[in-house]
Amino acid sequence: MNDTPALNGEGRHAHQHDLRAFKGVEAWVFDLDNTLYPASSDLFSQIDVRISDYVARVLDMPRDQARIKQKEFYRDYGTTLRGLMIEYDIEPDAFLEYVHDIDYSPIEPNPELGRMIAELPGKKFIFTNGDKPHAERTAERLGISDQFDDIFDIVAAGLMPKPNLEAYNLFMKQTGVAPARAAMFEDLARNLVVPHKLGMRSVLLVPDGTRAVFREEWELEGANAPHVDFVTDNLAGFLKAVNGTLKHGAA
Repeated sequence: MNDTPALNGEGRHAHQHDLRAFKGVEAWVFDLDNTLYPASSDLFSQIDVRISDYVARVLDMPRDQARIKQKEFYRDYGTTLRGLMIEYDIEPDAFLEYVHDIDYSPIEPNPELGRMIAELPGKKFIFTNGDKPHAERTAERLGISDQFDDIFDIVAAGLMPKPNLEAYNLFMKQTGVAPARAAMFEDLARNLVVPHKLGMRSVLLVPDGTRAVFREEWELEGANAPHVDFVTDNLAGFLKAVNGTLKHGAA
């Protein structure tokens, strides 16, 4: 794949698809953690530490063993919570309350992102494997709460996390989103497999400032992972380019 230069700061994107692919999109679906805010904010790292602490406490094991168990749950079930529920019958509310009891001050307001989301035509949703209170607090810190029509969280999904098909089916049933007229933004490529199969445009968010590091991986995605249509390290800039294309018809 040729090295496509960044346009208007939106970051590079994969597959050489031009942004006219977003014409006809009426629903814009955003993951929360490490997507609507940059991974460099280290907010999710706080959650990750608290998940390890929770596993160590409820399973009564040393923290290093709990860390290994946590990642096994994540790999096998999509979330640590799902693994704890299936294998140990833990109560989900206590888990969600504990792991999201974090310091939100690292999240800084992003008025540009709010403006770009506001300009997108149609409805906008947050679709997260976290819970709604966490999503609300995060969106409030970003200053983008008013831009979303709904938040679909892990509770609304019946505690079935992405990337399970059931979670996406429940999302579409509750929101009325038609996949062929939707776009999904995610920081995890595996969570884009189902949306792409359903007909959504798919956008993968990678950490800010890692374009050089990710260049070969982006080429690999373009060649071998058709479920990822676009890759960017700048969500606000990418949406600015999309909005410009939708308004003016430029590639």
